Amino acid sequence: MFSTRPVNSLAHYDRPFHTILDEEISDGDASEDTIKTYTQQFKLFVSWCNDRRIELTELVEEHIKQYRRHLVNRKLKTTTIALKLSVIRRVFDIAVERGLMTNNPATKVKPPKLIHDPAEHNNYLELEEARQLIDFLPKDNTMVGLRDRLLVLLMVVQGCRQIGLYRLNVGDIIRRKEQVALRIRAKGRVRVVPLTPDVAEVLDKYLSARRAGDERLTKDSPMFISVSRNSDGKRLTRRSMQNIVNECLEKASLKYSESRTVTTHGLRHTVGYLLTAIGRPLREIQEFLGHADPRTTAIYAHIVNLWDNNPASRLELIT
Repeated sequence: MFSTRPVNSLAHYDRPFHTILDEEISDGDASEDTIKTYTQQFKLFVSWCNDRRIELTELVEEHIKQYRRHLVNRKLKTTTIALKLSVIRRVFDIAVERGLMTNNPATKVKPPKLIHDPAEHNNYLELEEARQLIDFLPKDNTMVGLRDRLLVLLMVVQGCRQIGLYRLNVGDIIRRKEQVALRIRAKGRVRVVPLTPDVAEVLDKYLSARRAGDERLTKDSPMFISVSRNSDGKRLTRRSMQNIVNECLEKASLKYSESRTVTTHGLRHTVGYLLTAIGRPLREIQEFLGHADPRTTAIYAHIVNLWDNNPASRLELIT
């Protein structure tokens, strides 16, 4: 797995490294995205070691702490640093288990303490803004227009994560009489998302448009496909999804404001915020959005309460 002389050359272990990750991460059931993330993050760490002529087999805890300081100095988010350190820790765990290293130098190195910032969730849309966005979505029945409309609706109405939509296949559609749902895979979990009748109608029109173009849909066909010259018919990239959402937000004049920038994840926050604002139970919202931790869902209740029930306004000090 590791060959470190004279420097840590990735060329010596790229292929076996990828194979070992495929066998070990998530009990051998890791997605290709996860394997890619592990590979990329570990390559960055190896590059840092190479720049300092540090052999992987000679790493000690102090080296990992130096790398953590390097990440902090780059002003990276705490969550990003935590991801990078967890990748290093897990890879070295595997190396120790396989007898390639005697100890894991990253075991005791923790990321900087995460400071929760409620303002990070301030990138949601209000109800009228969400309606405004929907009004500006493509209304034509072309395949591309229906694709883009469906993509945004699944985020702003159904609260789907972008990564879940990226992985979505035609075979993930679930039909039960007149009801339609999607099997969404994200964050290491699978959840069933029931669609509203309006969203289900757009889905069926989109699939019909693809069939009308002589495309043979199978259960493994990507739900969202590209029409660009170099990738026609292939799975739409996550960057392309972001571009589509951003274009729709900009057309509706909702992308940027003085106090926020709305992103694809901001549309998911919109669903959580609006459901909380109309009084839906937090447990119901947690299930709908697929939050593993109820504290994540509770943030929306905190936001609603913060703006709607400001204790300072009850003081009536200014007359």
